[in-house]
Amino acid sequence: MAISPPTSDAKETDDEPSHAGEAAIAWPLQYLREHAIHAAVVAFFIAYPGLYHLAVTSPAATEAATLLPRVETMIAIFYFGLFAASFDFISGYTGYLSFGHATFYGAGAYLVVLAANGKLPVPYDTPFMLLVLLAGLLAVVLAVLIGAVSFRLSGVYFAMITLGFSQVIYVFARDWSFVSSSPRDGAAVVGPGGGAPIPVFNIGIPGVDALNLAIGQLTGDTVEGLFGMLSFSAAEVSYYMVGLVVLVAYLAMQRIIHSPFGRVMIAVRENEERARAVGYDTFWYKLTAFAVSGFFAGVAGALFAGFRRSVAPDNSLFFLVSGDALLASIIGGFGTLAGPLYGRLFDETVREFLSKEGAGGGLLPYLRGTLSESTLAIELFNGLTVREAIATFLNGHAGLYLGLLFVAFVLFVPSGLLGSLRDRVGDTLAAAVAKRLR
Repeated sequence: MAISPPTSDAKETDDEPSHAGEAAIAWPLQYLREHAIHAAVVAFFIAYPGLYHLAVTSPAATEAATLLPRVETMIAIFYFGLFAASFDFISGYTGYLSFGHATFYGAGAYLVVLAANGKLPVPYDTPFMLLVLLAGLLAVVLAVLIGAVSFRLSGVYFAMITLGFSQVIYVFARDWSFVSSSPRDGAAVVGPGGGAPIPVFNIGIPGVDALNLAIGQLTGDTVEGLFGMLSFSAAEVSYYMVGLVVLVAYLAMQRIIHSPFGRVMIAVRENEERARAVGYDTFWYKLTAFAVSGFFAGVAGALFAGFRRSVAPDNSLFFLVSGDALLASIIGGFGTLAGPLYGRLFDETVREFLSKEGAGGGLLPYLRGTLSESTLAIELFNGLTVREAIATFLNGHAGLYLGLLFVAFVLFVPSGLLGSLRDRVGDTLAAAVAKRLR
């Protein structure tokens, strides 16, 4: 019997390990190339505290403090940006405006504070990450209950009924002494009493002390070591830990958007009648999307309460909180998910730049500190001096100028910052950059 020579299939089999090794090396490089813009944005946010410190200690320190948002401001941008992204998740991808989205944000915040004060049937020292999860689940329950009724309607009627639910819950929480230290007042973390210590909110892996770091405005100015190698201020620790949770939540929402479920959400936004005609039960898709968005809104509220260590109806449950999310989405771009974060960054940067003296770096204290007395005393019109003009037109008028900017965005940049960039390059920025790199 003749022995056949080895076939090409056998040779390919022998080479499989080397091909597998090459693939293992090539895949991460390809992934980074496809997501280069995302990696660059994350790298910028990681480096921001260091860049800010360099800027405010440089020869241009006064100008840097005037223009750049503080690290504490960036923390607020993170957790509220997550809330705005959850608002965009339902409103930008299904077309249903949820004017009552503050309900889920406030519910998450109140759960954290009430649990820490021993007012809920959970141990007061429950790990903060578990409270974050419970806050999201509470928001899911509320979203299902509200959505089951609201999604019977559409358009402006849906927006109004969600707003109605939100106002009912706002008034209920405002006037109920159980959730507030006094009627119409907020609640702060004071602990359960009885000699028990005030809880500390840690972000990390529950039960592993080395992988937990404290967040909050009340952690003081002490410097904490990170894994025994690096040291950061308390504000910087909160910045990185809150930012980490926001990043994970954003990636989860992004994954859902790019799943088959997300494609149905977009189909509902583009033409709900057609989506229903091809066999999709759009009611359940919308309700599920509403529950998912509520979950991440509850997580954002928990981060808000964990950092601020207090909550009040006016800064968590009031309908204008949903209005701020709408503003961030319009400035950043509806249906972009990341756009609301940039919209909130733009909003807070302008607000801090135009802030009153004593409210952080801003244009008003900068002008008063840099202009000479002779310049400030110059008469502009009918006895109005430069000093008086600065006080009249800048002091406390940040909201006025932000309103004008909002009108300008609606008129001239209707797609928002990120949406306009996508329109210009003809694709998402990640896809456009990846195409250039290839």
